[in-house]
Amino acid sequence: MGTVYAIANQKGGVGKTTTAVNMGACVARDGSQTLIVDLDAQCNATVALGLPKDCEPSSYDCLVGDVSVAEAARPAGPDNLWIVPAHVDLAGASVELPRSSGYETRLRESLGPVRERFAYTLLDCPPSLGPVAVNALIAADQVIVPVQAEYLALEGLVQFLDTLKLVQRQFNPSLHMAGVLITMYDERTRLSKDVERELREHLPERVFKTVVPRSIRVAEAPSYGVPVSEHDPNSAGSLAYRALADEVLALGVADG
Repeated sequence: MGTVYAIANQKGGVGKTTTAVNMGACVARDGSQTLIVDLDAQCNATVALGLPKDCEPSSYDCLVGDVSVAEAARPAGPDNLWIVPAHVDLAGASVELPRSSGYETRLRESLGPVRERFAYTLLDCPPSLGPVAVNALIAADQVIVPVQAEYLALEGLVQFLDTLKLVQRQFNPSLHMAGVLITMYDERTRLSKDVERELREHLPERVFKTVVPRSIRVAEAPSYGVPVSEHDPNSAGSLAYRALADEVLALGVADG
């Protein structure tokens, strides 16, 4: 039975899409059937894997139409890696979804047999706590929270954790936080080190050992339409996401 991860944080620019694409590629390389569901109207995960922004069917159709996630999935390039692409129409989903009753569980219902087909499903959430992100949290088993190594990101994390508790209480009591991932870490700066220390002190056992550094290779990879593990497999960013994938896979073994 597969596991569904939401890669979520209401703050933008913290590395959600980068994490979904690159961790997903590393897990797929290990031989696990892996699915990325792009739920952001900016379509960044879709473009990062070499697909256009107007693919159909898309995650928009899964949320507001009658298309299942399995039906919308398509190969994403690397072996064992699949994607449900996003569409620019997702920008309107936050307005359309609340018009229908039970809209909060549309994505969970649309997942259908996805857990039988894919060992890992990664939901790349939009930078908000609106209806689409809430759908993802209700559909997920685990949450990975990327946090940029800066103080404003810490404030956003507190707000996100409050929302997570609300979703657990009202909609998805089996939802767990897999961990907080520190991204865009610059070991040359005191700020990055201070943020890491504060996170590990306040959330012991909740922060991944892996820290993702700032990396030009990670930033370049989407322009080539491939994960960083294919663009430059020996770069610091690629090695960090390989280590993160190993941590997540180990969590799955422990949970099992």
